[in-house]
Amino acid sequence: MVTKQRDGVALRTDSIKVQAVTKKNWSLFVDLFGERGACGNCWCMYYRRSMTDFVAGKKNDGNFRAMRKLVWSGKPVGLIAIFKRKAVAWIALAPRRDFMKLSKSRVHKPIDDMSVWSIPCTFVRKEFRNRGVSVAILKGAIEYAAKHKIPALEAYPTIPTQKKYPDSFLWVGLYKSFKRAGFRIVDRTSRSRPMVRFYNDKN
Repeated sequence: MVTKQRDGVALRTDSIKVQAVTKKNWSLFVDLFGERGACGNCWCMYYRRSMTDFVAGKKNDGNFRAMRKLVWSGKPVGLIAIFKRKAVAWIALAPRRDFMKLSKSRVHKPIDDMSVWSIPCTFVRKEFRNRGVSVAILKGAIEYAAKHKIPALEAYPTIPTQKKYPDSFLWVGLYKSFKRAGFRIVDRTSRSRPMVRFYNDKN
């Protein structure tokens, strides 16, 4: 698949490589998130920390340090999409139990006892948005799940209720991207934030 960037340079989504974030490629992840830590020094720790620690971490680099500690410990945190040696997108990906706030969610409660891995957050570099990158990294997640014998991937994307949303409102991902990657709705407790899954039939 070929799309066009804003500067007119062709982007081949089939040339994107998807990798788990590790100490080895940590610098690519940091470059992708930039000075703002993706958004307001979040560093994708919103679902992983208590609200008190998360808010404090936005001001004292606590969220950055917490993410780095997870990576240095070897725990799975997520995947990055790489195009021409630059990280262009990210999805959080880890066992559902690793995301503290999901355990307290009223609308996204577990629907069964399956050991799913969750994708609660997404981020795409600004100049690569609306270029098919989200679908590419989700397909990479599906390949990762098959390789690591993960029975199912689960996410909680949004179905927009208006034509235009600020990008900062779409950090959970768009349902249409998940649908194109092969995910299907498994729960509609929330009409605008359905639970979707991709089942790994190879397990």
